[in-house]
Amino acid sequence: MVLEGREMDRIGTTMQKKAAELERLAEVLVTGEQLRLRLHEAKVIKDRRHHLRTYPNCFVAKELIDWLMEHKEAADRDTAIKIMQKLLDQCIIHHVCDEHREFKDMKLFYRFRKDDGTFPLDNEAKVFMRGQRLYEKLMNTENNLIETREEEGVSFERTLVASEFIDWLLQEGEMPSREEAEQLGRRLLEHGIIQHVTNKHHFIDGPLLYQFRMNFRRRRRLMELLHERSRSIPESHDSPFCLRKQHSDGGNTSFLSVSPTKEIKVMVGARRSSMSSSCGSSGYYSSSPTLSSSPPVLCNPKSVVKRQVSPEELLTPGGSFIKKTFTIVGDAVGWGFVVRGNKPCHIQAVDPGGPAAAVGMKVCQFVVSVNGLNVLCQDYRTVSNLILTGPRTIVMEVMEEAQV
Repeated sequence: MVLEGREMDRIGTTMQKKAAELERLAEVLVTGEQLRLRLHEAKVIKDRRHHLRTYPNCFVAKELIDWLMEHKEAADRDTAIKIMQKLLDQCIIHHVCDEHREFKDMKLFYRFRKDDGTFPLDNEAKVFMRGQRLYEKLMNTENNLIETREEEGVSFERTLVASEFIDWLLQEGEMPSREEAEQLGRRLLEHGIIQHVTNKHHFIDGPLLYQFRMNFRRRRRLMELLHERSRSIPESHDSPFCLRKQHSDGGNTSFLSVSPTKEIKVMVGARRSSMSSSCGSSGYYSSSPTLSSSPPVLCNPKSVVKRQVSPEELLTPGGSFIKKTFTIVGDAVGWGFVVRGNKPCHIQAVDPGGPAAAVGMKVCQFVVSVNGLNVLCQDYRTVSNLILTGPRTIVMEVMEEAQV
């Protein structure tokens, strides 16, 4: 059935809240798990003896900091300590005897809680990790469950048919009945892990198409743990966007944005750093409307587009809009553009020194797809979250008005 009225508003509000929670979970759980697997592979994690006692599956703090610096995951020892302290605060790691609540650059033994079964799983983490496990299982299995399909005349990539997904869950022994499998699908959707391709339906056992909203396989940099984004999201689609300023070193760069009156405004933002920077980013230009603890730079509270257009108008054959495709490789501080608007969303601003500007992205272009996923019927929060939780390299299709 089609969701209408209060039910659609409830699901939309729930998904926005879950998106923020998933971003936090992705930063901590996925980053921590990726690090744990790497450390096992590198034999940094192993059984160790101290005072005639064996401590299984642990690592030495001092050796780990050396490893993080050697593998360029941290520029200095202080940064490495902050990264590991973040994991300790989030109950990903702990001291083997729980005698130290601080991560210290010493010959102390620490262990990942997943290696000793002490990781505290709340309901949010359980659903997230269940979704991650199902995603990995689907991707590692030879099947035709995830592929390009059409719904309502529109083609969508990497889709699942709800009924086929339920069949697979039953065949794999993941759920005992169709009713419980359908309930699992609903939980995954309400937690923002999957979505209907046009966000018109909840998860129901039938021919409708759904997609995973997150790329769990994207390798997250450990430095991302130190740049946790605020969950405070402005409610208005025309609200001001912000340039995140974190630990600015006093340098600045111009950020150009065109106002509806064509007047060029120049804002001062934090200095951009390149991927080759050894000390991470001193600033962050995000496609998400997120804030940091530092005072944000507010600009362009109004939309840059002259008039709102519909998805149908953009896709009209022989119409006044032309399609362009950009492949944007994010650098250490992001992709260098801001998305705003709703059904469809548009490019509100482009950092002239960023990756997006380098490939030709401009303000007022309408976003059609991100990494093969059609987003014409999505708002900017959904599109921003899709970009932020995806790979560093993104492929975006946009539409712009043809020049006469």
